[in-house]
Amino acid sequence: MKLSAAALFEILERSIQTDIYTHTKQSLNTENFEGFEYIKYFANGDQALIRIDQYDPAQTYYYSTHTDKNRILVKYEIQPVDEKSCVLHYTEEIDSHGFLQKINDTLVGYIWGYLKKKRFHEMLRQMENLSDQ
Repeated sequence: MKLSAAALFEILERSIQTDIYTHTKQSLNTENFEGFEYIKYFANGDQALIRIDQYDPAQTYYYSTHTDKNRILVKYEIQPVDEKSCVLHYTEEIDSHGFLQKINDTLVGYIWGYLKKKRFHEMLRQMENLSDQ
C-alpha cells in the first residue's frame, strides 16, 4: 500500500474508536482495545458480540464477530516496507454453527466474495487517498 504502517493504523484506530463509541457511548484509548468486547447492532435488527482479540499498533489487529449463526475472525497483519508504504495481509475465517449454516455461508461466500473483495480494495484506495491529503 502507498501508506505507512503507522498511517494505516491511525486510520484503523479512528474507525475502531468510532465504532465502539457508536455502539457503547464509551471513548476508549488504544491501550484498552485488546480484550474489549461490545454488542454491535445492525440495521437489519441483527446483533453481534465484537471482541478485539489482538491489537499491536502498526503490526496486527485481530477482531472476532460472534453471532448465533457463526463466528468470524478477521486479521489485519501489517508489514512496513519503508517510511511511506506497507504490505497488508487481510484474512477472514468463518466458523459456522450447524450444517445448514455452513452450506449457506459457503454459497454466500462464493456469490458475494467478488463484490466484497472489490469493496475492500476500494476502501484501501480511499485510505491511501486520505493519507495524501
